[in-house]
Amino acid sequence: MSRIRPKRFAHVVYRTRRFDSMNEWYLKVFDGKIQFCNAILAFITYDDEHHRVALVNMSLLDPDGQEFERIGQIGVDHVAYAYGSLKELLENWEQLKSFGIEPYWAVHHGVTASLYYRDPDGNRMEFQVDSYPTIEETNVFMQGPGYAENPIGVDFNPGDWLTQLRSGVPEAQFLVRTNHHPISNFREL
Repeated sequence: MSRIRPKRFAHVVYRTRRFDSMNEWYLKVFDGKIQFCNAILAFITYDDEHHRVALVNMSLLDPDGQEFERIGQIGVDHVAYAYGSLKELLENWEQLKSFGIEPYWAVHHGVTASLYYRDPDGNRMEFQVDSYPTIEETNVFMQGPGYAENPIGVDFNPGDWLTQLRSGVPEAQFLVRTNHHPISNFREL
């Protein structure tokens, strides 16, 4: 089987202790707009992508700078690449698994279903597929109560999903997140 490649670069996430000034800077530099923002997270876009830049407020998430010491305090958290379909994302997962490369996290963010990997140096990347076919539908979800309740996501099993897809369950059945109960292991990532 030929290799499956991402369709496009999607976004970058930064950890910061200058949350407000970073928000202001990215909004000015890219003439961007806020898609979602709370005290800990900000999602900024400048085009038809649901977010191109995300900011994590480490001053609130890790005030004393001790809890996340192993991943660093500020800087790039991860870069993200988008696949054309859930089937492509999960077929790629299976290919990578056959090479001994496995994700450390499979999570349905609501706006994307995502698999997170670390390269040999520990750099983190997200492979994702969009949950909604249009930016308008994505924006409605991001502004709704389910996303406000849990903008991080709900874990899923990529093997289970791939098996179900191959048995004929439509992709749409997986892509709309209806369970918003927060995950329990986010701080361990």
